[in-house]
Amino acid sequence: MRVFNALLGALLLTSCQASDPLSGKNDPKNPWWELGFTEPYYMKVWVEDSTVEDINGKQFHRTGGTAAGGRPGYEKEWARGWDGVGIDGKSVVGADLPKRIFVRWQSVVEPQTYRVWVDIPEEARQIMRKTTARRCPETPQQTASYMASVNLGLAPGGIVQVWVRDECHHPIKVTRVQAEVEPLGPSQGKTNGRYAYQISEGSKRYIEKYGIPYGSW
Repeated sequence: MRVFNALLGALLLTSCQASDPLSGKNDPKNPWWELGFTEPYYMKVWVEDSTVEDINGKQFHRTGGTAAGGRPGYEKEWARGWDGVGIDGKSVVGADLPKRIFVRWQSVVEPQTYRVWVDIPEEARQIMRKTTARRCPETPQQTASYMASVNLGLAPGGIVQVWVRDECHHPIKVTRVQAEVEPLGPSQGKTNGRYAYQISEGSKRYIEKYGIPYGSW
């Protein structure tokens, strides 16, 4: 009888798994997750440095770089609020899910340099786990997301907004923080106050027309 009950239980479990069209258990996936940065339209930033601390307390140093953005035109205030979330990021190879993330960046249009440690809430990690484990209910015939991601929006005034993507690739806001001014200035004071970029003519034109929309991010 015990053997029969064990076999019956195994059959029922297998049947439940097989009948779950949203399970991504056997779908291909990357073992790591992706970190990316976004800037508001016309509000150019340069990421000087970033560091990830995962839930095991290990730190992963990242190099700097640009953030996803754009210059869609001048017919409306594109920079006000967050119109889109970038998708261009880099894998944090070897890291478990993030506990907190450090970023230091140059806000070229002000100009100003900011730094902050951002605590990642458990809600975000739950979404990240689910995004590669479950298929999107809207498209159950498609495989689950190949990789989880975290995206940091970096705005003038030192505002950082954080999104993760759910199983349907929708960006979900999980936290928003205020960074502090970096007292050493750009590049830790090694460039005599020079920023990585000069403000572009496109950004100048946009700001002359609309200004910098502080408070909208």
